[in-house]
Amino acid sequence: MEIIIQPDSQQASQIAARIIARLVREKPHSVLGFATGNTPLQLYQNLVAVHGDTGLDFSDVTSFNLDEYIGIPPAHPSSFHSYMWAHLFSHINMPKERINIPDGLAGDIPAACRKYEQAIRTAGGIDVQVLGLGTNGHIGFNEPSSSLSSRTRIKTLADDSRLSAGPGFGGQENVPTHVITMGLGTIMDAKMCLLLAFGKKKAAAVAKMVEGPVTAMVPGSVLQMHPRAVIILDKDAAAELKMAYYYNWVHDHKPDWQKY
Repeated sequence: MEIIIQPDSQQASQIAARIIARLVREKPHSVLGFATGNTPLQLYQNLVAVHGDTGLDFSDVTSFNLDEYIGIPPAHPSSFHSYMWAHLFSHINMPKERINIPDGLAGDIPAACRKYEQAIRTAGGIDVQVLGLGTNGHIGFNEPSSSLSSRTRIKTLADDSRLSAGPGFGGQENVPTHVITMGLGTIMDAKMCLLLAFGKKKAAAVAKMVEGPVTAMVPGSVLQMHPRAVIILDKDAAAELKMAYYYNWVHDHKPDWQKY
């Protein structure tokens, strides 16, 4: 893992945006994996700004989202379809036919999951997968106890996840029980995993993910085994890391060719 600690979420998000923008410039046909929630909002704002200011071209980029709720239509205001169009897709020039988000209304969920996996393979695999981290250590919606080799599938949400989503649905009781999510094995297939985590409420989960054992009870810990996992934190999310000084020293002493 590469751990990058920044003073605040805005500076952290700017680094993440530079990583993605560089990839898109160097590889116009790149494949991006996107996440939803509060954490990547500033990243998407930065990408929209770079697109507007410099003409960063997304016309040949393909995208795959991590997950979607089962049982709500794409137009639902709290669907991840709506989120992505509101915060990113409506503001950049990525063609609609290149955008892939799991189908929460699929009649045959297992078949839809297999189709999604095949679409990722057909596209050549994901170059950069953007991730957030749940307070219980989940990535995607791979809740604690998820198989570390799991593929795209249906998952039952934990209470923590439904509580976090509650405001968008007018209360936890209205949050769907099930989602389609990329599995941990699917996420690990990405060439780079780019995880963002901000705020004190994420600090315990970050410490377990980065410095604890690899365990299905902290699904994000599987990233310790990824050949290129970049973890970008604000100082609050990094507060419980025992080796924070070392991570900062490494970042400050990168050779120029490794800097973002």
